[in-house]
Amino acid sequence: MFDHLAPARRRLVLVVVAALVAALLAAAVVVGVRVVVDVDQASQADQGPVLVVPGYGGSTDSVQGLAAALRADGREVAVVELAGDGKGDLHEQAEVLDAAVDAALASTGEPSVDVVGYSAGGVIARLWVRDLGGDALARRVVTLGSPHHGTELAGVGSEVGCPEACLQLAPGSDLLRGLNAGDETPDGPVFVSVWTTDDETVTPPESAELAGALNLSVQSICANAEVSHGDLPDDPVAQALLQSALASALPSAPPCPAAGG
Repeated sequence: MFDHLAPARRRLVLVVVAALVAALLAAAVVVGVRVVVDVDQASQADQGPVLVVPGYGGSTDSVQGLAAALRADGREVAVVELAGDGKGDLHEQAEVLDAAVDAALASTGEPSVDVVGYSAGGVIARLWVRDLGGDALARRVVTLGSPHHGTELAGVGSEVGCPEACLQLAPGSDLLRGLNAGDETPDGPVFVSVWTTDDETVTPPESAELAGALNLSVQSICANAEVSHGDLPDDPVAQALLQSALASALPSAPPCPAAGG
């Protein structure tokens, strides 16, 4: 293209072009634009390890019942221990998840993982998929009662001052606006969102719905079920939904378990 130019001028032009490209890429980062590339989707037939990401506050105890149910289903399960008190920057928590995924893949030799994110853990999982290469490593991403579009409870907290993760989970936060801009479920994993209409922490409960995902409220499967936000990890109907979502077959709405009513 520049062969007709003298060598010195050709070098100058190439330097200018390289600088312009670098500036455009930097601008894309500033405005949150993602460069779209083809993603090699993880095989849906491979059931690798399951990583369970706790919610706001990072309590691993809150998801032990869920982890036990998945282990009883024959799955290799690791519960992710979030950084600090679990209330810090969700971007940093996504990096913790990324390290846990690397460790799980190294120890099992599997090519992919399934990720279950409870409450804020579901937002962390989405950040990992979008920003840290999770789109090529996750077979399924299942969120459980996650405030994908914010919760009014965090909005109230942000008015009086609350930790970083709380601010990021407020409706209309910079993090959520960026995460939900464009495609809420980018190419790569299959997304499933499980939630309850009785949620008193994620308000409104419909904030848990994710465009492009299979969205399943507990009550859409068992109409008489009464399940609060804190009940979700141990609720038998929610656990049945998660087990179905993580099965070898593609996710679909299961029938109501006999105990679900």
